Amino acid sequence: MSCILLVEDDKTIAMGIEYALTQEGFTVEVCHSAGYARERWGKGGFSLVILDVSLPDGNGFELCREFGGQSDTPVIFLTACDEEVNVVMGLDMGADDYITKPFRVRELVSRIKSVLRRYNKSMPNNAEINLGKLIINTAEAKVYKDGEAVLLTALEYRLLLTLANSKGLTLTRNQILEGLWDVAGDFVNDNTLTVYIKRLREKIEDDPQQPQIIKTVRGLGYKVGE
Repeated sequence: MSCILLVEDDKTIAMGIEYALTQEGFTVEVCHSAGYARERWGKGGFSLVILDVSLPDGNGFELCREFGGQSDTPVIFLTACDEEVNVVMGLDMGADDYITKPFRVRELVSRIKSVLRRYNKSMPNNAEINLGKLIINTAEAKVYKDGEAVLLTALEYRLLLTLANSKGLTLTRNQILEGLWDVAGDFVNDNTLTVYIKRLREKIEDDPQQPQIIKTVRGLGYKVGE
C-alpha cells in the first residue's frame, strides 16, 4: 500500500488532504513541522512526499534537498508561494510537481497518481468499491451490477466515483461539481447536475424512482451508502 508523507503546518488543510487521500486508498502520515518530518522520514517506507514551503521551524526547500539526497522518492510541493522564482526553485531542486494554494482536491489526487505512475510506485490496492449489487472496479474504470457490466459515460463514471469515494457521507451539490471538474468534454453546472444524477440512477438502480444506491438528502445533497 502506498504511504504518503504530508508535511503541512495548516492543520485544517492537512486534515482535508489526509481524508481525501485515505478515501483513495492511500496511507497518510501527517507532520506539521520540519523537525517531525525529518524524524518520520528517517523511519522510511514512503512512496511520495507532499511538502509545504513555509513551515514553523524551517521550509520545504530544505527538506526537499535533504530527502532528495537520500532516496529517489518523488516530491510534490503544495504551497501558497506562487511566485515564479519559487516554482522554478522547487522544480530545479528535483521536485516532481509544484501545486499552488488554493487548489482542488481532485486535481491534487490526480497529480499524485500521475507522479506515482511515472515512478512505478505502488498504487492503492483497493481496486473495488462495493455498493451492494454494484461493484466499481477502479483499476479498470468499470462498473458491474449483478456481475453484468454497466455502460457509463466518462462523466457518469466520475459522478458515481465521486459519490462512492465519500460512501456514507452527504455531499453537497457544490462538492459533487468539484469532483467532476477534470472530466473532459461535457460541461456540468448546478442546473444540469440533476439531469446527470437521473441518468445515472436509470442505469444502476433497480427502481430509479425509489433509489437505493444514490440517495437524495433533502436540502443538503446526495449520498451513497449509509
